[in-house]
Amino acid sequence: MTKLSKQQILEVLSHISVAGEGKNMVESGAVTNVITFADEVVVDLTIATPAMHIKKRAEADIIKVIKEQLSDKADVKVNIKVETPEPSTPQNLIKGKPIPGIQNIVAVASGKGGVGKSTVTANLAVSLQKMGFKVGILDADIYGPSIPIMFDVANERPLSMNVDGKSKMKPVENYGVKILSIGFFTKPDQAVIWRGPMASKALNQLIFDAAWGELDFLLLDLPPGTGDIHLSIMQSLPITGAVIVSTPQTVALADARKGVAMFEQESIQVPVLGMVENMAYFTPAELPENKYYIFGQEGAKNLAEDLEIPFLGELPLVQSIREAGDIGHPAALQTGTAIEKAFEDITRNMVEQTVKRNTALPPTEVIKITTMAGCSAVN
Repeated sequence: MTKLSKQQILEVLSHISVAGEGKNMVESGAVTNVITFADEVVVDLTIATPAMHIKKRAEADIIKVIKEQLSDKADVKVNIKVETPEPSTPQNLIKGKPIPGIQNIVAVASGKGGVGKSTVTANLAVSLQKMGFKVGILDADIYGPSIPIMFDVANERPLSMNVDGKSKMKPVENYGVKILSIGFFTKPDQAVIWRGPMASKALNQLIFDAAWGELDFLLLDLPPGTGDIHLSIMQSLPITGAVIVSTPQTVALADARKGVAMFEQESIQVPVLGMVENMAYFTPAELPENKYYIFGQEGAKNLAEDLEIPFLGELPLVQSIREAGDIGHPAALQTGTAIEKAFEDITRNMVEQTVKRNTALPPTEVIKITTMAGCSAVN
């Protein structure tokens, strides 16, 4: 018989496909090589599935089409190699179900408790609102909710409202910030003793059974650590980015490093927008030019540099910040003070990092930036 050419073999193979694949086996690249020796034909085939019946069918189809369309005397051998493609992990792995109307979801986290995470969340929210953004806070610290106290709404309760025929929770609002917290549903002296699944279910209700409306930013006040609540939140929501809060001391920094590592896990990949250093230094009123670094100097700033994440700014250890939180009037509301300026600078830096994140990575939802009174604004 006349020697079959490689081109003839490829031509007939272009009329069949591997089961489960749309393209023919030549166009799809499944046929990796064809060799002919007189009446012998060798076809190398690479497929993505190890299933035996798929391999057998592919081999039978190749032999059949060559014998029927080219030569029934051809000695056809098929070498099949299985290569299962690695699951692709996009740079901005978006998990969870978006909430209609919410542009950016920012998680505020800390590896360690007591570093001022909730205080930073509350004042970020107020600063964003003063800049003209529509803002909400989800207090996800199930076991120690403090946002209701910091906004002077501890005695309030979310109302029910009808949205498109469904009953939804209307967030409590103060200082222009919408708030939902498990603290609204428990008594002040009542401990929340829930296992992970129950806590996660409660959070899902606060997230998806709420009428948040249109928000530029939804801030999530996460509990300390790196546990079940964090994973549930990240599985439930497409988080735009995270802000890590730490004090300068070594113990807090060790936990902050773990917090950053959690968000940067390959299976999570939530961009870290930056780090905030709280209780950076103490300045007594009688010595306004002095700075005392009680917990260490620039520890969080140095850690941010080591981890190659943005440093958003520092906050001093000031009695008025604590007092403002205790009376439910966040310190960022104190117009014309150095504390207001410090929170404003940190907030502006966070917004800028959010813009960069949404520009560099396929965003949760594209945001547009305009200039408004010297501040960035999301439209």
